[in-house]
This record gives sequence, C-alpha cells and structure tokens, in this order.
Amino acid sequence: MRLHMPKIAFLIHGWQSEPYSGWRPWLKAELEKLGWKVIVPAMPNPDYPKQEEWVGHIRHLVNMLGGPGGNFYFVGHSLGCPTVLRYIESLGDGQKVGGAVLVAGVVEYNEIAELENFFLEPFDWTKIKSGCRKFVAINSDNDPYIPLEHGQILKEELDAELVVLPKQGHFSSSEGFTELPAALEALLRIAE
Repeated sequence: MRLHMPKIAFLIHGWQSEPYSGWRPWLKAELEKLGWKVIVPAMPNPDYPKQEEWVGHIRHLVNMLGGPGGNFYFVGHSLGCPTVLRYIESLGDGQKVGGAVLVAGVVEYNEIAELENFFLEPFDWTKIKSGCRKFVAINSDNDPYIPLEHGQILKEELDAELVVLPKQGHFSSSEGFTELPAALEALLRIAE
C-alpha cells in the first residue's frame, strides 16, 4: 500500500530578490491552506547568481525530500524560471516532476551581465519537456524586462499554456504585487 504523497511546491525567486517579497508569502499561505508543503528557499548570492549554485540548491532541497517525483511542483519568477528549467534539464532519465509555473520567465540572454551564465548553453527543450508533466507560462504584455516573446517561446518549445495578463509589468514587489491569483490557479490546474 502506497501512502498518499503530499504535493510539494518550490517557490523560486529571481535576481536581486528574496524569498518573502512580493506575492510569494501569499501564494505559500494559500497553498498551505490546501494541504500543500511549500518551500520558499533563499537562492544563493541573489545579486550575482551562478547557475550551478542555484540549480544545485534546488537539487539539494529536492533530494532532502526524497528526490524528484510527480508530486513536486515549481513556481519560478523571472530568473527563477530558467533556474527551474535548468534543474528539470538536469534530471536523470526516467525522473520527472509534476509541473512548473513560470512567471515572467526569461529564456534568452537579455544583456544583463550578471545573468549571462544561465544562458551560455541553449536549453535542451526535449529533455526539459520529458522531465515535467505540465508547464504554464504567465507573462504580461508590458513587462519592462522580459518581452512577451519569452512566454511564446515557452509555449512553442514546451507546449506550455500561455497566460497573458495585460499591463501587469514584471509581477514584482516594486510594482505593488502582494498576490498573484493567476499563479495559484495555474498551479492547481496542472496539479489536478
């Protein structure tokens, strides 16, 4: 008899950010009300992030909880999105996670020198797709940092559902975001 495995969500912040800013505390609380276990890690060295460190940090946290499985879900914001994608890309054959919600995800180098190391190699979209059941990309049509084309790339390469929210900027705390119902709804939808 297999015990019921709780759903586990990892909320991954972006560059120059921190775990409990913006809409992450709200999303954590909403998910916990529904019985989810929620991990909101502080990513290493957020002002000068290194892909190996960020992906390694997620790998360490996932492995502490028994390794990747279908009950593991990820919500990334901005640089948290390529971090999640690189983590999924690094999974071994046959390993798979339940889903990923990618909010204002950057998927191509955008001229910010501190972020270039995340984009030195092209994404292996086929491997990423095989390591995750479902993807949702949430983008705005007026994000000052991440053009909507990045969400369209995720839709094309990963068959991600693309949710476009008009005039929402970068969904960041500096823009006043303390809740993001679209992320909660997307996560619950792919976790059904």
